[in-house]
Amino acid sequence: MRGWFPIVLLVCGAAVVFALPELLNAYWLRIATGVLMWAGLACSWNIIGGYAGYIDFGHSVFFGIGAYASAILMGDAFGWPFAATIPVGLLAAGGVAAVIGGPTLRLRGAYFAIATWAFAETLLQLATVLEITGGTAGLSLPPFLNERFFYFAMLTAAAATYALTWLLFERSRFGLKVKALRDHEPAAEAMGINTAAVKLQAFALSAATAAVFGSIYAYWVTFINPRSTLGGDITDQMVVMVLLGGLGSLWGPALGAAALFIVNRIFWMYWGDTTFYIAILGLAIIVVVLFLPNGLAGLFARKTQNGSQNAGRALWRALTRPGVER
Repeated sequence: MRGWFPIVLLVCGAAVVFALPELLNAYWLRIATGVLMWAGLACSWNIIGGYAGYIDFGHSVFFGIGAYASAILMGDAFGWPFAATIPVGLLAAGGVAAVIGGPTLRLRGAYFAIATWAFAETLLQLATVLEITGGTAGLSLPPFLNERFFYFAMLTAAAATYALTWLLFERSRFGLKVKALRDHEPAAEAMGINTAAVKLQAFALSAATAAVFGSIYAYWVTFINPRSTLGGDITDQMVVMVLLGGLGSLWGPALGAAALFIVNRIFWMYWGDTTFYIAILGLAIIVVVLFLPNGLAGLFARKTQNGSQNAGRALWRALTRPGVER
């Protein structure tokens, strides 16, 4: 019976998610779309920050690359259809991650965090002066006023991101390798893992998934500027959502994203200002550090943390199993 419970829960959850457009008005459907976007973005950050253990403070760069790829290519100069711009943004973000990941992933801890933050600030300033990005005036996209379309677009992107994360990081040897280098990189190298390649692959994957949501976001809001797509507060929210939900867990980012984004919208709805939301982010960090070291996901899972600590041992068994090549 226990084996069927997760399946039943997943089916019921999917039924509710698909039925939401029929149950909600346009305003709340827009909020639900935002929850899906932030859940996907938090998951993309969790790939590099949670599973690989590299705290990336410049992840908004990849979100912005996806957004600008769609905005530029859908403009009058090119006139591309929206669907064709998504692969371009995805590949561009993955390529940028591969280029900057080579030198920066040799750093650890605060040094990597500072390096990625500096790169994000550099790109933000560059976007404010380049003509192709519209500078501070921003870029407009062709309006498409169909909330149901964007809801299902975000749902598809989020579902694909979580499915890919589950397959690669929870059910494959690649995930064991990533967790092993996170827990003890020298030991992972001693077991024959090419840690440089594994880190770069995880970084590029997290960047590419973030770019997809940037592309959808740009078309959804129909106007972007450097601050709205490359601002540091975008990364800050991803980080806090993952920490609140559960760092390195599969569903933790979704829980944290839903909780914080809905709180954000409630503040805006009743007070017309989200300035106090910054204080809520700070309070959330304090609560997580003091009372929820495993995040909200830790409240629902009794023994999940033991698995990540034994990732190196599990990888060794997988690699030394007869008939398995490194």
